[in-house]
Amino acid sequence: MMKTMIGASLLAGSLLVSGAGAAVAQAQPTLGPYGYGGVKLGMTAKQARATGGVVQKMPGGGGCSGWDLKKFRTPKDSVGVYISPRVGLAAIFAAKGMKTPQGIKIGSTLKQVKAAYPRIKKDFDGFYVITVPGNKKAYYNFSVERGKVTEYGIALHKQDCFN
Repeated sequence: MMKTMIGASLLAGSLLVSGAGAAVAQAQPTLGPYGYGGVKLGMTAKQARATGGVVQKMPGGGGCSGWDLKKFRTPKDSVGVYISPRVGLAAIFAAKGMKTPQGIKIGSTLKQVKAAYPRIKKDFDGFYVITVPGNKKAYYNFSVERGKVTEYGIALHKQDCFN
């Protein structure tokens, strides 16, 4: 009993001392394998809105609607999230500071991408694409210029919002 109490006290103390680090880690969840934080691929617009993590920017008009992650707003004429009336939350595009569980982020080198995802392939549009490790229903799509990742996102294989 005493060992348990001492262990719990030490754990609580270490959490207090490292609280800032833990808060930063929570503030920077990874993009993948199922989404970003509480915002998950496949959610309906209603479910995504209920997380409090998204804001709508563009109505769908019967098709895909455009949204932003609340913590990562995009410029006026762009969106960070697409939600399809057919498949739900279809895609999330990375903002600066986000990373995949394998540590890839905007600014990573192509060499780092290939090391993290040895089976990655370049598609006919010039993007590097791979099924998300741990989620066979989704894929990562990396745009690389001059050997560095300039954009990337996670999307459902069956998404119907963009090519």
